[in-house]
Amino acid sequence: MRLRRMLPLCLSLLLLLSACGSKTADVTPTPPDIPTLPARTQAPEPSPSPTATPTETPEPEYTGPRNPLTGEPMEEEWVNKRPVAIMLNNLEQALPQQGQSDADIIYECLEEGGITRMMAVYQNPRDAGVIGSVRSTRTYYLELALGHDAILIHAGGSDVAGVEDAYGKIRAWGVTSLDGVRGPYMSNTEGGNLMWRDPGRVKANGYVHSVVTTGAKIDEIFSAASFRQDHKEGWTYQMDFADDGTPAGGTDAPVITVPFSNYKTGVFTYDQDTGRYLVSEYGDAYIDGNTGEQVGVTNVVVLRTACRSTGDSYGHVSVDLSSGGTGYFACGGKVIDLVWSKSEPDGQLYYTDLEGNPIVFGRGKTYVNIVPLNAQVTFE
Repeated sequence: MRLRRMLPLCLSLLLLLSACGSKTADVTPTPPDIPTLPARTQAPEPSPSPTATPTETPEPEYTGPRNPLTGEPMEEEWVNKRPVAIMLNNLEQALPQQGQSDADIIYECLEEGGITRMMAVYQNPRDAGVIGSVRSTRTYYLELALGHDAILIHAGGSDVAGVEDAYGKIRAWGVTSLDGVRGPYMSNTEGGNLMWRDPGRVKANGYVHSVVTTGAKIDEIFSAASFRQDHKEGWTYQMDFADDGTPAGGTDAPVITVPFSNYKTGVFTYDQDTGRYLVSEYGDAYIDGNTGEQVGVTNVVVLRTACRSTGDSYGHVSVDLSSGGTGYFACGGKVIDLVWSKSEPDGQLYYTDLEGNPIVFGRGKTYVNIVPLNAQVTFE
């Protein structure tokens, strides 16, 4: 009986001892799940608003009427007009000339005794102001004027039987000649006719160097004139122009020296800022008396030809404009050789390079020097 009561107790003790004597297992507790935060990122800088880059709107190409003598824009009413050619005195004592900087083309040739004279050609003389001093003409200037189908304004002319008979050629060739000596175009009072003697020039330069006109007076006289003032239908001028007339393959020509004689040498100095050649003569700037500024041109042309004494008592010379020849063309500070030709007496001057391609002029004014064959033209 007592044994039955002891048996459960012994079993309990045995189980307790067994539990206390066993080795405890190493167990790492699993931590609770920790939420993972997204990586911290810096807020992006606001993108600057795109700035529109201003773009220059190209000017539309000009397609309107152009001056046939310069290639520059001009009013339609003048495009088909006959230009006006005016004889200008170039003796030192006659300077300064006036209004020559408004001319589209200036021609300079030898005269008797080694002096030179200019013929200034204006497609539109209306706004030229005073032009002068006006002097007499020669036969070769008639040929130049005819080449433009121009109306010639002059004060006198050569009148010697033979080669240098400008008056005879005016009649024979049908030149539109407005003469202040043998024609009805001179007045004793300022503005009284197409030409008059300026009192200031009479005093400063002398009586023979005092004849002037104005663009406004030319316009007024022409408005009531009966002679033809427009080119005939189909007439075209043989000059080509470009915005940049610098000749391809040209050599440097920053200074062009053009000797006509022991009396007169012309100098053309290229001005990079304006793209023009500034003109000098007699060792000084060639000044327009209207503005006080030096004359500048885009294109410089030199033509070589035979210039011979006619043997008359006045010492006149002949200038051959019908045989053609060689010369030079300068624009943009560069120069090339050219070949020129002209049919007598009313043909236009035609210019090509040595390969026969027409010369392309820069848009602007042109100065044409017609010099003897032996002239020592230099480019520096």
